[in-house]
Amino acid sequence: MQRIFLFLATNFAVLLLVGIIFQLLGIEGILQENGVDMNLQALLVLSVVIGFGGSFFSLFMSKWLAKRSMSVQIIETPSGQAEQWLVDTVTRQAQQAGIGMPEVGIFNSPAPNAFATGANRNNSLVAVSTGLLENMNRDEVEAVLAHEVTHVANGDMVTLTLIQGIVNSFVIFFSRVVGHLVDRVVFKTERGYGPGYYIGSIVAQIIFSLLASMIVMWFSRRREFRADAGGAALAGRHKMIAALRRLQTAHDPEPLPDEMAAFGISGKVKSLFSSHPPLDERIIALENSTQ
Repeated sequence: MQRIFLFLATNFAVLLLVGIIFQLLGIEGILQENGVDMNLQALLVLSVVIGFGGSFFSLFMSKWLAKRSMSVQIIETPSGQAEQWLVDTVTRQAQQAGIGMPEVGIFNSPAPNAFATGANRNNSLVAVSTGLLENMNRDEVEAVLAHEVTHVANGDMVTLTLIQGIVNSFVIFFSRVVGHLVDRVVFKTERGYGPGYYIGSIVAQIIFSLLASMIVMWFSRRREFRADAGGAALAGRHKMIAALRRLQTAHDPEPLPDEMAAFGISGKVKSLFSSHPPLDERIIALENSTQ
């Protein structure tokens, strides 16, 4: 019920906010003065439909895509003590967190890593890498699993889907507005769409998408702190801190998105495109917590 309310409220907020911005900035008047034959209300509705449609399509496909892209081997019948312990641990944590039993899988990667995905709390996947199982002891693996189970329990996939839907809508809407302005005001196209519309829309969409990804990544970093706290509650704070310290010694810095990698952006700018906070900050947050 809360997720449905959040989804509806988010859609309403997008429509309301953009309407207010247009009124305050007088954009509608500017467009009319320059002969821009745009139906802004129709464009806004279309942008929201496309923005949220693409975001939710990605959510519903997330588990299927993760299994295939990462070649995740689902543990249906545990083979050996290690797999049995893995399934038993996730089962216990899922019960503690009050969620349906996730599918549990292993993917082949030398880097210690894990992820959780899925459309809802009762239809999720928790997967760990072979490198994580080989380089961490059971207490540390337990904490990592608890972190991922907490992501599921907190509904983080749905939350980020909603946020992505919002920014998608803004990107689509404003890039089309920019395209129209360039086409009508700069290129003076009077009928139909000229090259200015397509060039302006594409360039604007690239720029707005990069800015939007910074917003999504900021929310993602906030959710990581909550997942750490939840992992500490399920597995123990000392185990969660130990797992993060282990990652410090083994985990390479998170790569930039493909759009930014070519520019060699680093430092503070690079951190804006990271989905996870620095491990030092996460450890400090746990050490300063009262749990």
